[in-house]
Amino acid sequence: MNQERARTPIDWAAIRKDFPVLKRQVHGKPLVYLDSANTGQKPSKVIDAVDDFFRNHNANVSRAVHALGSEATEAYEAARGKLAKFLNVRGDELVMCSGTTFAINLVAYSWALPRLQPGDAIVLTRMEHHANIVPWQLVAERTGATIKVADIDEHGDLDLQHLYSLLTPEVKLLGVAHVSNVLGTVNPVREICREARKRGIVTVVDGSQAAPHRPLDVAAIGCDFYAITGHKMAGPTGTGVLWARREHLDAMPPFLGGGEMIREVRFDGTVFNDAPHKFEAGTPNIAGFIGLGAAVDYLSAIGMANIEAREQELLAYATQQLDGIDGVRIFGRAREKAAVISFLVEGAHAHDLATLLDLEGVAVRSGHHCAHPLMHHFGVPATCRASFAFYNTFEEVDAFVAALNKVRKLLM
Repeated sequence: MNQERARTPIDWAAIRKDFPVLKRQVHGKPLVYLDSANTGQKPSKVIDAVDDFFRNHNANVSRAVHALGSEATEAYEAARGKLAKFLNVRGDELVMCSGTTFAINLVAYSWALPRLQPGDAIVLTRMEHHANIVPWQLVAERTGATIKVADIDEHGDLDLQHLYSLLTPEVKLLGVAHVSNVLGTVNPVREICREARKRGIVTVVDGSQAAPHRPLDVAAIGCDFYAITGHKMAGPTGTGVLWARREHLDAMPPFLGGGEMIREVRFDGTVFNDAPHKFEAGTPNIAGFIGLGAAVDYLSAIGMANIEAREQELLAYATQQLDGIDGVRIFGRAREKAAVISFLVEGAHAHDLATLLDLEGVAVRSGHHCAHPLMHHFGVPATCRASFAFYNTFEEVDAFVAALNKVRKLLM
C-alpha cells in the first residue's frame, strides 16, 4: 500500500454499483448516504458471503467433526487470518468480538480492573467516543483510580504538549482515538504510543474510524491494544476485533465464562483455553465474521491507500462547498483529517436540519455522536455530521449542498 498503489486508477462508478442500497430512493429522491461514520454500507460480495454460509455451510465452529462443522470452522478462522493481515499483526493475538465497545470493555475488566488501585490514573482525550470513556469511569469507580483529560485546540487537533504533561508516574493507561468520529481528526498515534511506552504506560487505541478509511499497520503503531468495528468497514454488524500484545493476553483472566473458552471443566476448577480463544466464550457471530472476511477482501482489492485518497478528494470538495454557504459552522479543521464534516447552520437545531435533509434524500447523522464531552467543549447540544466513504460521488456532494441551501432557506 505504497504511494504508487495510491495512484492506481479505480473505476469508482463501477465500485458504487457493488452496493445495492445505494440504488434506493428515499421520499421520492435518490438516496445520498452520508452517514458512513455511523455504519458503512455493504457490497454484494459481503451480503452474498453471509447468505452462502447460511444456505450451504451453517454449523457451529470448533465443536463438530462433520463436514459442515469443518467448513464453518475453516471459514471462521480464515476471517481471523484475513483481519490479521489487514492489520499487520499475528492471528493468535486477535480476539474476535462484537466490536470496539466490547473490545475496550474487555481491556477494562480483564486488564485494568485487576491492576489499578487508588492513586493510579487513566488519561483520555477530549475527543473520545463514549465507548472509550465510560468503561474507564466504571473501572475507576471500582478501583479508586482517577481520570485525566487531554485537551484539543481550536482546530480540533489534540494538544500534544498538554497530553504529554499529563503522562506522570501515576498514569497506568492511556486511551486515545486513532480518528475522531466527530471531528475527523487523525491523531499521531504512533508518536503518542512511543511517548507513553517510554513512561511505561499501556496504550489502548480506538481504531473504529481508522480501519475503514486508511491503510493500517498496527505493529508499527506500537500500542498495547487496538480495537476495530466490522460494520463500519463494509462488514456485518456485531463483528470486530481486539488486537493485544501476546504478553497481555496471556496474563489477562477471561472476561466471560462458558463454552469454547475452556480446556477442561471440573467442579473443583477449570483449565482455560489459550488466548485468544479464552476470550471467545459461546457461539460467535460466525456468519458475521465470514462476511467481515469478505469485506476485508473487498477493501484490500480496492486498496486502502486508494480509498483514503478518494475520500480525501471528497472531503476537500465538500468542505469547499460548505464554506461557501453563509451561516454554516464546521467543527474541526485539523491538520490531518478523515472524511467527516460536523456542522451546524446558524439558527437551526441539528435534528431539524437532519430531518429536513432526509426529506431531500440526504442521510446525515444528528446528535451528540456518543461524544457528550466534545459537545460540551464546543458549547452545543448536538451537530449534524456528513461522513463520506469511497462509494460516494462528487455529484452527491452537490446534491447535499443543494439540499442544505434549500433547507437553510426554510429555516431562516
